[in-house]
Amino acid sequence: MLHKIKGGGTLPARPDNLQIFTGLIGGISGIGFVAWLTRITEVPLLMAPFGATCVLLFAAPNVPLAQPRNVIGGHFVAALVGLVVMQLMGTGILAMAVGVGLAIALMQALRVVHPPAGANPLVVMMSGAVGYDFLLMPVLAGSVSLVLVALLINNLGSERRWPTYWL
Repeated sequence: MLHKIKGGGTLPARPDNLQIFTGLIGGISGIGFVAWLTRITEVPLLMAPFGATCVLLFAAPNVPLAQPRNVIGGHFVAALVGLVVMQLMGTGILAMAVGVGLAIALMQALRVVHPPAGANPLVVMMSGAVGYDFLLMPVLAGSVSLVLVALLINNLGSERRWPTYWL
């Protein structure tokens, strides 16, 4: 068993300076834009999982987990699961565990896996989200806003192209 957890591979290559700069600017721009929208609309559009979404969008934009379908669909599915499980089971430990597990399974089945969205059932239950309007704001409005920022940032320069796919 120890040989399985020991590892043995090598560290991945360090990203080039352009990718590191893209991560910096993307994180600032993405969260800054959503925070600015929150301020001008006076509607809370930020959720902690969006910080992790920015890591994927701007540090690993070409992986399947960072594509628009996964970002928007994953956040939507996982938040919906959180709302349904909360309605059926409340907000206890079992409900939280079932919510996360079910969100993972549904994201896999629907091909919209987005790891940061796995936290959405916890966000729903711990914030006391009331009603399905939570799916529109902050979930859809915030995730779509981050994808729009990623479209701009990840396509700066003639050699860069994002997303890999939409649907």
